[in-house]
Amino acid sequence: MSHVFPRHTKSDLPVVAGGDGCYLIDARGRRYLDCGDAAVSCLGHSNPAVIRAVKEQVEKIAFAHTGFMTSEPAEALADLLIEHAPGDLDRVYFVSGGSEATEAAIKLARQYYLEIGQPERRHVIARRQSYHGNTLGALSAGGNEWRRAQFAPMLIEMTHIAPCFEYAEKPDGESSYDYGQRVANELEAEILRLGSDTVMAFMAEPVVGATLGAVPAVEGYFQRIREICDQYGVLLILDEVMCGMGRTGHLFACDHDGVAPDILCIAKGLGAGYQPIGAMLCTGRIYGAIRDGSGFFQHGHTYIGHPVATAAALAVVRELTERDLPARAGVMGGKLQAALEAAFGQHPNIGDLRGRGLFRGIELVADREDKTPFDPVLGVAGKVKKAAMAEGLICYPMSGTRDGRLGDHILLAPPFIIEDAQIDELVSKLSKSISAVL
Repeated sequence: MSHVFPRHTKSDLPVVAGGDGCYLIDARGRRYLDCGDAAVSCLGHSNPAVIRAVKEQVEKIAFAHTGFMTSEPAEALADLLIEHAPGDLDRVYFVSGGSEATEAAIKLARQYYLEIGQPERRHVIARRQSYHGNTLGALSAGGNEWRRAQFAPMLIEMTHIAPCFEYAEKPDGESSYDYGQRVANELEAEILRLGSDTVMAFMAEPVVGATLGAVPAVEGYFQRIREICDQYGVLLILDEVMCGMGRTGHLFACDHDGVAPDILCIAKGLGAGYQPIGAMLCTGRIYGAIRDGSGFFQHGHTYIGHPVATAAALAVVRELTERDLPARAGVMGGKLQAALEAAFGQHPNIGDLRGRGLFRGIELVADREDKTPFDPVLGVAGKVKKAAMAEGLICYPMSGTRDGRLGDHILLAPPFIIEDAQIDELVSKLSKSISAVL
């Protein structure tokens, strides 16, 4: 009898015993092709350089509180991230995961405006069907109603505009560009409704992950968002917790859209699963306001800047940059998309195949022609997850794609080291799983 409090109390999970490249191995010796662990294991499960870095750092020093000391791996990792970061990002605040990163971003935005004498700026605007984490501040920013509902009385007041979800929400007859500009302009309308001197930040995912299923914005959308933020003095916070660190073909996902944020959040692929770590990056302007003002960011957790976690992440980012793995994710992502289109392009219950790099989404529908979702009582996503596990495939099916209740999708996020034969294996096993359910 287990005393572990699981995610789902009625689940009966295999016990993981090992990892080998793109595969997880359970205690019975069964291998599972890992293509859906929330976009974490970008390097696979047995990278020798990262394993060595963790061992060497533990032998030196495992922990030192950042209120008293910094560490060599934290300093080196911050330097490496800023070397490759977009725009004017200049400082890195390390945390232990994605929710902590987005919490820190929200609090930093508020303190920044206090430091520069604009205390009236307090509102955060985000998007419907977004996901920014599960702590209360991050959950408040997120726009997924199913996740928010039972905690709604405890959440901070934040407002949400439309996502840029071309497949489901662009009307017939409207061009992709015009659609993107129209939904981006909802940000300006919401800023003016709230009062342009009261809005402090807009938060968005460059490619929306868990709640929409690898949905990128259309061309021109984020350029318009950046223009609006600049016009009204609003900070742009980009959440790359799931889509960043090479997943979409660029080390930082926003590089595809040609924009740079004021604050950027990363996690998941930063540690590649070898250690729990996330980070918030901010511009020199924001950091300077704290430095030249109170001098103290009124925030923090015990394990920020953990030496072993930053040592692991330093090895991960070196692997990503020195082996040019983001570019490989772009190439292999194109091959995966082609294989998915060959297998499912005419499937009557597959409405959309989308994404960037090795971050791909499959929308499951009851009717391909009119894009009608399945009735949520059928539990299609959960059944696909179970069927895939039976086939030896770990993928990330999710319900509530359209509005938090309706809609099902499958998210695919395999390691960047995936080979052609494993793409074939992925698609074959996924096809069997979908057929078994539908």
